[in-house]
Amino acid sequence: MLFYEPLFLFLFAPAVYLLYLAVGARRASRALVLLLASIVFYSWSEPVFVFVVFASVALDLYVARRIFALLEGAPARSNWLTLGVCANIGVLVYYKYTGFLAANFDALLGALDLGGVSIPKIALPIGVSFIVFEKITYLVDVYRGVTAPARTVSLYALYVFFFPKLLAGPIVKYHDIAGQMEACPPAHVDDFVLGFSRFMLGVIKKVLLADVLAGGADLVFAHDPAELGFVEAWAGVIFFTFQIYFDFSGYSDMAIGLARMFGFRLLENFDEPYIATTMTEFWRRWHMSLTSWIREYLYFPLGGNRRGALRTHFNLWLCFLASGLWHGAAWNYVAWGAYNGLFLVLDRLFLARALGRLRPWEANIATFFIVMMGWTIFRSTASLHQAGAMLALMAQPFTRAPLAQMIPSYYWLAALIGAGVVVAQRAVLSIEGFNWMDLARRHALLANTLLALLFVAALGKGLADPFKPFIYFRF
Repeated sequence: MLFYEPLFLFLFAPAVYLLYLAVGARRASRALVLLLASIVFYSWSEPVFVFVVFASVALDLYVARRIFALLEGAPARSNWLTLGVCANIGVLVYYKYTGFLAANFDALLGALDLGGVSIPKIALPIGVSFIVFEKITYLVDVYRGVTAPARTVSLYALYVFFFPKLLAGPIVKYHDIAGQMEACPPAHVDDFVLGFSRFMLGVIKKVLLADVLAGGADLVFAHDPAELGFVEAWAGVIFFTFQIYFDFSGYSDMAIGLARMFGFRLLENFDEPYIATTMTEFWRRWHMSLTSWIREYLYFPLGGNRRGALRTHFNLWLCFLASGLWHGAAWNYVAWGAYNGLFLVLDRLFLARALGRLRPWEANIATFFIVMMGWTIFRSTASLHQAGAMLALMAQPFTRAPLAQMIPSYYWLAALIGAGVVVAQRAVLSIEGFNWMDLARRHALLANTLLALLFVAALGKGLADPFKPFIYFRF
């Protein structure tokens, strides 16, 4: 069930919201409405995997209470934590990486003339990576004493299944939202207005920009690189660079907006990442909930920056290698993670200082270029050879496609709009005290009319065009 599908927009969401308002001041009833709605929402897409989540929720609750009951420093506490974390990672490995591991093992056996292995295809459940990471935060938070175990089964289940953020984040840490889940705040008019406006913005980003750009990127990357030229290669990468931003930030807008309509405040997941002037700054602005999770639950346990420069650099690189693997079970994602980890290390060694000597817009362009090279690897799902060939084509300005490739103008128009958004975000930094929300409030009638018209246009396009899932549903 997609957020902009008629079933969700005209039946599920209104019914749940009206029921939430109808139960009024009864906190327990509000929480029950949200929990049942969230379970129905996920079961609609994953009627089998939902039972696996139920079982792992029960295990989490038991393990957390065992950890909490033991004295700090007792060896059994870490043993229970290890059990809980490994059980969750085991679910992720089974569903997401079994096929990848088997395929590579099969290739190794074939190279050694030792036969091969064959396993049935395992379907990847929607949102499994996000669900697992959030459940791990709960166990680690209890172990660290950051939070107590969930007071009731329904409270923790609501945290896991809360439908606005369930499928593709933001990744919500338990200690960041436990208080809100406990209170289950009533929804007010202001929450609805601000939340629905944010939701509309997300739908516009996804349908009118990301989905159009997806067609352009798919058109290019579906070809063998030998059939492409310099212009086509750059076109595909540019289209994907803006597609992934508007697709994922659009989903985050929808999730944050929906949560706000029910009175919940989720943390931001994007902060104008393409205006970054270093790779370190880019990763502070892009998918911030994942970056924060990696820092708190992987980088710090590895030692962070407390064990010397060499270990710090290795920890950084290893964390982003893991981030790449988290994004998908394929070698191009691993290479993309290693690529970003390398540039974060280079930032610490000299790159950030070198970029700092440039004018901000020059450093921004250089950083944007580095990011685009990374997206080339990320999008080359066919093979690492495809990534290498695309990058080689992008460095050969006089190479033309063997056969003329006509890229429809509307793909370029969508990319131009995306570029205009980024340029505007960079340009307003020179205006002291400028804020987009303040501008929208000063011209509320115009802003709301434009938003509503674009939202209606997005709904029309969404109904007319073929289904295009969110990019991060695959991760």
